[in-house]
Amino acid sequence: MSTVTTAENIEVEEQRSEGGLVTKNLTLWEGVAMIVGTNIGAGVLAIPYASRNAGFFPLLLWLIVIGILTTITMLYVAETTLRTRRHHQLSGLAARYVGKIGAWLIFISVCANSTGALIAYMAGSGRLINELFGIPNQIGSILFAIPAVGILYIGLKAIGKGEKFISMAMVALIVILSVSTFFNDNTDIMFLTEAHWSYMIPIIYLVVFSYSAQYIVPEIARGLAHTPKLLSKAIIIGMICTFILLSTVAFSVISLAGIDNVDEIATITWGRFLGHWAAIVANLFALCAMMTSYWGLGGSYFTNIFDKFNLGSETNVTRRTIVLAIVAIPPFILAYRELVSFGRALEFAGAVGGVILAIVPLLMLRAARKTGDIIPEWQCNKLITSLPVKTIIVLLYTFTALYAITELLYNTNMLTQGMDDLLIQMNVFVPKTGA
Repeated sequence: MSTVTTAENIEVEEQRSEGGLVTKNLTLWEGVAMIVGTNIGAGVLAIPYASRNAGFFPLLLWLIVIGILTTITMLYVAETTLRTRRHHQLSGLAARYVGKIGAWLIFISVCANSTGALIAYMAGSGRLINELFGIPNQIGSILFAIPAVGILYIGLKAIGKGEKFISMAMVALIVILSVSTFFNDNTDIMFLTEAHWSYMIPIIYLVVFSYSAQYIVPEIARGLAHTPKLLSKAIIIGMICTFILLSTVAFSVISLAGIDNVDEIATITWGRFLGHWAAIVANLFALCAMMTSYWGLGGSYFTNIFDKFNLGSETNVTRRTIVLAIVAIPPFILAYRELVSFGRALEFAGAVGGVILAIVPLLMLRAARKTGDIIPEWQCNKLITSLPVKTIIVLLYTFTALYAITELLYNTNMLTQGMDDLLIQMNVFVPKTGA
C-alpha cells in the first residue's frame, strides 16, 4: 500500500506543482471537451467507409466494445496519476512505475501516433481550406497552423477553452447534417440492417485508434488537480460523447447512401446527397475535428517531451519555443514532401503502439497501488480491475497489433510479387535456367 495516508493528501496535493509541469485549473466540461476533441479527428470521417463491407451494426458493436475497454484503460491511467505526487505525462509515469523500457515504449508510441496524426492534419487542413476558399494547399495549412500552434504555445488552459468551444461547434454541425439526413428523400433506415458479420474483423483496426485519448489523461489530471474526483467523471462523459459522435456520423452517412455507395470521406457523401451547402458544413466539421485533435495530441506530445527529458519548467520561453518547433515543424514539412511511405510507417508504428497503451497502464496501476505517494479520493472499482477484464483488454489489443503486423506483411508481399510480375513482363528480370 502507499505510504501516504488520506490525512496527508491535502499537503501532498499542494506539492504536485513541483517539477517542470505546472498546474492550470480546468473545469469539468473543459476536461470533457479535451477528450472529445482529441478523439474526434480525421478518423471519424473514414469510419463509414471502413465499415462498407461489414455494415453499420458490426461497426456499432466495435464502437461499444472498444469504447468501454479504452475507457477502462484511461481510468487505470487516471488512478495512477492521482496516486503520484508530481505531475507526469505517460512516459514519466511509466518511468516511475515500470522502468526505463516501459517509459521508452510509451514515449515512442506517443511520438509515432502524434507525428503521424499531425502530418495528416497539416495536409488535410490545407486541402479542406482549398475546397472552402480556393486558397493553395500550403497556404491553407499555414493558416490552420497559426491558431493550432498558437494555442499549444499558450498552454493547457487555452487548449481546454479552445477544445470546449470548438467541440460545441462540432456537435452543432453534426446535428445540422444528421437532421438534414433524416428528412432527405434518399435516406432509408433499411440500409442500416445490411450486415456482413464475417467482415467485422478489419473494422477493429480503425475503431481502436479512433479512441486515442489515453494520451490526454495526465494533462486533464493536471488541470483537475484541484478537484481530483472530477477526473473519472470527465473521462466517462467524454468517452460517451465520443461514442455518440462516432456512431452518429456512421448512422447518418450509411442511412443516407447505403454501404455500397459510401465515399472514402464522409464529407463527400453528405455533399453528394444533400447538396453543396452540406459539403461546406461537413468540411467545416472536418476542419474543427482536425483542430481539436491537433491540440489534444500535439499538447500531449509537447508535455511528454518536457517530462521525458527532464527539461525543467515548461514556462521557460526558450525551451518552450524549441520543443514547440520540434512538435510542429516536422509534420508540416513531411506533409508537403510527399513522403507517403514514411507517413505510413508512422501510422503502422502508431497502430502497434496501441497495444502498449493497453498493457502498460495495467502494469502502472498495479505498481502505483504498491508504491504510490497518495491514497486518492477516487479509485477504480474492483470490477474494472478484475482479472477477466484485464485479460480481455490484453488479448483484444494484442490481437489488434498482430492484425496490423499481418496486414503490413501481406501488403508488402503482394507489392513485391506484383513488382516481380511486372519486371518479368517487361523482360527486365529473366529467371536463371540450368547451368
